Amino acid sequence: MAGRGEPPEGAPEGLPGGSDDEYRSVVFDESFVRAARLQEYSAQERMSDHENAVRDRPGWTGRDHDGGRGGGRGGAKQALVLVLLVAVAFGTAVYLGVRHPYQPPPATRAGLMRTAVIPLAPEGAVPGGEPAELFERSPAAQYRTGAEGITLPSARRTAHFSEGQVMSALTIAKDYLTASSLDPAVLKGATVRPVRALLDPDQLTQFDRSFDAPADDGRHAATGWLVRFDPAKVTPADEPVRVQGVLRVEERESARLEVTSDHTFVYALRPAASAAGDPRADGASLFTVRRELHLRFDRDDLRTHRAELLVSYAQAGPQACSADATGHLRPVLAGQRARDEGPAGTDPYATGPAAAALCGVLAPSAMPSPRGGG
Repeated sequence: MAGRGEPPEGAPEGLPGGSDDEYRSVVFDESFVRAARLQEYSAQERMSDHENAVRDRPGWTGRDHDGGRGGGRGGAKQALVLVLLVAVAFGTAVYLGVRHPYQPPPATRAGLMRTAVIPLAPEGAVPGGEPAELFERSPAAQYRTGAEGITLPSARRTAHFSEGQVMSALTIAKDYLTASSLDPAVLKGATVRPVRALLDPDQLTQFDRSFDAPADDGRHAATGWLVRFDPAKVTPADEPVRVQGVLRVEERESARLEVTSDHTFVYALRPAASAAGDPRADGASLFTVRRELHLRFDRDDLRTHRAELLVSYAQAGPQACSADATGHLRPVLAGQRARDEGPAGTDPYATGPAAAALCGVLAPSAMPSPRGGG
């Protein structure tokens, strides 16, 4: 019969004394259990005197911090880095939007300049004399001299341009007129650089071709860009150019400014040294050029102090209708007459490019009055 505390089949094989022998050292008797004092900590005591049941994850520095503060600092660093990444991404997007890597479409680029130069033929011999005297007897007697004759109107803001930007457009237009109509080196045909420097870069190819191969095609006349005389025939006299005209500015479509200039320039000219022995030459003579220009400006033009020349229309005389004025203006000088009385005949049945025979007659009132006249 099995003893007390043993299973009916007896103690397991291989364990002396049965299973109770294995756990005998850790079994508490009834008196020990009753004498034990049980105490449950309050919530405040558990929070202040005992470690957290779950250990805080250390921050990015890899160091443990007391009281969970390391996790807070690591979270703050993560948030700061996230904010910086968002700011960098936003700034990159704005930069790429402002500095677009692609060229603007052709429709937004400067176009070709259109030009027309109309000779004005004298009806008789061209009056001659001393420059100051000729000016006093001409309609230009009260004109201002040089750049003083190119006066700027008051500038007013437009829908998309400030007052300062409007004034910049007017100033550039005046600079262009001064360089292309008054610069002595330009008038003598010695240089074109002061004019070229003021043009939109998109028009430089057309400009250069106009001087390399002038043509009467409405696009490539050198005298459409500037005023210059054939240095082999004519030289400007030592007398300031007389000028009078107006400038107008308005905002056009596509938020661009357009300046229109309408000025009359009167030059005192003498025969060049090679032509000084011409018996028909009688001292100096006056030559009048009326120029109407249309110049356009976008914000980049205003920033770089350049202009886009859209249209150049000029009337110039006294000059023979048959004179080729595409490369240089060719005045009829003092004491001379125009060789022809009108423009060359035009044959509408002729093949090939149509020729536009444009010429006018210089009114006698535009010439200096006779000596002693009113």
